[in-house]
Amino acid sequence: MAISASFGVRVAGALAAGAAVAAAVAGCSSGSSSTSVPPVSPASSASSPAASSAPASASASASTPAAALSPHAVTGTTTSPAGGGGAAGCATKDLRATVVNAEGAAGSVYQNIDFTNTGPASCTLYGYPGVSLGAGTPFTQIGTAATRSTAAPPAVVTLAPGQTGNALLRVTQAQNYPPATCSPKTTTYLQIYPPGQTAAIYLAFKSTGCTSKAVNLLSIGVVQAGATSSGQ
Repeated sequence: MAISASFGVRVAGALAAGAAVAAAVAGCSSGSSSTSVPPVSPASSASSPAASSAPASASASASTPAAALSPHAVTGTTTSPAGGGGAAGCATKDLRATVVNAEGAAGSVYQNIDFTNTGPASCTLYGYPGVSLGAGTPFTQIGTAATRSTAAPPAVVTLAPGQTGNALLRVTQAQNYPPATCSPKTTTYLQIYPPGQTAAIYLAFKSTGCTSKAVNLLSIGVVQAGATSSGQ
């Protein structure tokens, strides 16, 4: 699959922002497209495992898009600019997520998470998804959630029905770390919270995570306009 020029620039920016690791790339699955819940349901989204304790979030509006933050993302707040043409924030139930464009570099794999608006109306995405690895039924998170890459600033992305936005995900290889430091464990799902949402999307994603909280394998960028899978 051809990698777009913009994708290459974003990978280069992410590499410059983080420390390079020297081990060989191995492991993560790519091209996964599913919104099934880990138990058995084929629904497009599911309530977060922590939804019962998480506060309900309001839909993002044009003037105040949802904070660039999701329940399992790093803590903090982001002040968002006005924009979006009056469209509300994209609800999890109206999004389809796909992982595409695996590209190995310096002990990590870079992939894009594409978010496609499957709802009947335009909606907006702003900021960082919350992303983590896990396994089991019910889903159990393995390791810490993705930290934020600052290679690009947050911006309001408006998606008409059928349109797509994407965020760049870096997965560092667990094999880069000694087993005693990483405490490796096989993972089978990628848990994704769209920006501002408390319901997650689950994608089949076989990899190796680190159960140790001292190691963080994931880094996620802001949602940007366009579908990396089709180059739009």
